[in-house]
Amino acid sequence: MPTLQIHDQRVLVDPGETALDALLRAGVPVAHACRAGACHSCLLRASAGVLPAAAQVGLKDAQRAQGYFLACMCRPESDLTLADEDTTTATELVAVTRLAPDIVRVQLRPTAPFAYRPGQFVTLLRDDGLARSYSLASVPELGEDLELHVRVLPRGRMSGWLADAARPGDPLRLRGPSGDCIYMPGDPTRPLALIGTGTGLAPLHGVVRDALRRGHTGPVTLIHGAVAPSGLYLQPALAALARAHPNLRYVRCALHGEPAPDLEIGPIEAVAARLLPQLRGHTVFLCGDPERVRVLRKQSFLRGAKLPDILGDAFVTAPPPTA
Repeated sequence: MPTLQIHDQRVLVDPGETALDALLRAGVPVAHACRAGACHSCLLRASAGVLPAAAQVGLKDAQRAQGYFLACMCRPESDLTLADEDTTTATELVAVTRLAPDIVRVQLRPTAPFAYRPGQFVTLLRDDGLARSYSLASVPELGEDLELHVRVLPRGRMSGWLADAARPGDPLRLRGPSGDCIYMPGDPTRPLALIGTGTGLAPLHGVVRDALRRGHTGPVTLIHGAVAPSGLYLQPALAALARAHPNLRYVRCALHGEPAPDLEIGPIEAVAARLLPQLRGHTVFLCGDPERVRVLRKQSFLRGAKLPDILGDAFVTAPPPTA
């Protein structure tokens, strides 16, 4: 059986077992969340050994060349030696404020310079090893604090702690940033379509402000969807942003609710298809519920957007804790 060498410990990997499960079984603390290769919480580095290709899917070329891999997707076929290194940045909690009945804004202040692009995501780690990934809603040029939008889930270990027990000054660590859901300057006249559900608004809020701050003049459409109108947060700030930038169209969409002049009712993919029937030449940003992102990605392609121009991250929820 393959072995994992970490520090002074050798861990045997059972047939078909992932590196993450083998390490956790052996009592080795490894940050993890989604177990699906999406959040990059379990990013490790091998200093020796041959990594299976599936363990590096979604990583950047530079990361693959340095031996980084996703432990949750790695089923070792040979012995691996894991590097002993800290790839995180210390940060402290500044404030937690309520944005909607089940959504909070989390403000963080890194203790060292932290370079990122609006729309990327980070993994937030507690001292006990609990890790969750969240998108950045902040823009570095508009303030030093990082901003996350966190949905408070029933039995959510991280979200519940942030909403109810965390206090300003609490120490945390950050891994990342990761993700390619970012605004790329180059053609300021190119149409942009930003579509997201729930806290999928977080990266889109960062991207749209970054684009406008950089002088984007092309038409920008931001569609935010939720199950009910109560889930459509940041409305005053986004409405004010649209008034200040005539090229920005801000649309609220709810799956259920009473029709109103400033509220679309229905599935977000149907609203997007009606308001944006032609996406040829657009850059499309999609964030939020994985199924909605999948459907919107397919529809965007069918309406003319090129696949390299469809960017975004699906929000994968970590498995609930076992009883």
